[in-house]
Amino acid sequence: MENKVSFRESMTILIVMLIVLGTSVIKFSLSPQTPVLVVIGLIILWAKVRKNSWDDIHNGIMNGVKNGIVPIFIFILIGALIGTWIAAGIIPSMMVAGFHMISTQWFVPSVFLVCALIGTSIGSAFTIISTIGIALFGMGATIGINPALVAGAIISGAIFGDKTSPLSDSTNLASAIAGSDLFGHIKNLMWTTIPAFLISLILYAVIGNSGSGASLGKIDTTLNVLNSNFTITWWAILPIVLLFVCAFLKIPAIATLILNITVTIGMIFVENPSTPIKSVAGFIETGFVSKTGNTSVDALLTRGGISSMMGTVSLIFLTLSLGGLLMKFDIIQTAMQPLAKRLTTPGPLVTATILSGIGVNIFVGEQYLSVILPGKAFKETFNKRGLDNLALSRVLEDGGTVINYLIPWGVAGAFAANTLGVSTLEFLPFCFFSLLSPILSIISGFTGIGLKRLSSSKKSVKASKAVTA
Repeated sequence: MENKVSFRESMTILIVMLIVLGTSVIKFSLSPQTPVLVVIGLIILWAKVRKNSWDDIHNGIMNGVKNGIVPIFIFILIGALIGTWIAAGIIPSMMVAGFHMISTQWFVPSVFLVCALIGTSIGSAFTIISTIGIALFGMGATIGINPALVAGAIISGAIFGDKTSPLSDSTNLASAIAGSDLFGHIKNLMWTTIPAFLISLILYAVIGNSGSGASLGKIDTTLNVLNSNFTITWWAILPIVLLFVCAFLKIPAIATLILNITVTIGMIFVENPSTPIKSVAGFIETGFVSKTGNTSVDALLTRGGISSMMGTVSLIFLTLSLGGLLMKFDIIQTAMQPLAKRLTTPGPLVTATILSGIGVNIFVGEQYLSVILPGKAFKETFNKRGLDNLALSRVLEDGGTVINYLIPWGVAGAFAANTLGVSTLEFLPFCFFSLLSPILSIISGFTGIGLKRLSSSKKSVKASKAVTA
């Protein structure tokens, strides 16, 4: 690789990227794939003008994509899971049970609570959104509530569960990058997470109050259609229980999903032994096609399959390639370094770290890098300013993983939009938990409330290490 990129050059590249992506997606309502591809082309052109080799460019792309192989495979499996869960009557059974259990008047706050509680147990926002989330979304559509609001409540609850669960990949990553104890990290998260949760719950209760049961007739119609066309049974809960068991046993996501798909296929054959193998393969490959004759139900339950995830997979592939190029040519790193050196007080330091996490999400679209890059850039500065590693790990979560769901070309944002069928920009204003977390973290930085500082003994250890180094 040739001469190192300058700060001014890196900022120019990032600003041009933001203009291209933002204008294309927000103003012209384009799907993110084409703008991201255009940006990749511009960066490759810039790299060649600077006389970088094709090997450097190819290595940047490969290194970026390599980090996303496992998530991509998980998304493919989730597509297959959705198709089989609908065919086996699992999602329809959840909808029927939900209509009998959840108050329609307080439906939106109930959705937020359910997703938050189950998400904390499972530790995977993607799993919550693609299973229980689809059922709750279908219920919301039946009741007549704004789909973007329901999607926002589902995603916010799922993010809360993912953020506070010791089983979550992102929570473990933030703790590891900052060098903090996992359970100490989760405990320290509560200073911003609990207020964000409570404010979100109040907002969902106020905005999502659907009034009287004006939609009871439509609910009865939907219940009749579901009962007449799907196998509604108590044992539909088995695959859901299996998710909890796998989470408790700490079985990896890929193995959990394959096992769940296998059990679900077994249920399909038990319920209808004459089901053709070709039909089951169709549920996995192209998803379930609902043919109840009810337009609303058919629109809700015609989904899933590996093919339904290909748009998301293509976007993830392009986004990770872009991120790999930005990392390879030190564009992101160069833009962040001057910030870390000039910050002398906790408030601006926390704010800069939050904004860096948001920036990485915007420019790279990958939630893990939004934790890793600011974590590495600001860790030493946090310690020099007397802040504990727990302070850093909380800030990394507040400005990193929760924001990725709000980025149209982000891995999580694209997944949620594709799975629920609501665009990222539509549900963004209603993802209150994601919007509040960074704000509350910045307030904590300036007020000092809940901001964990280094003890005297830790300060001595850090100082001695610095001298030794």
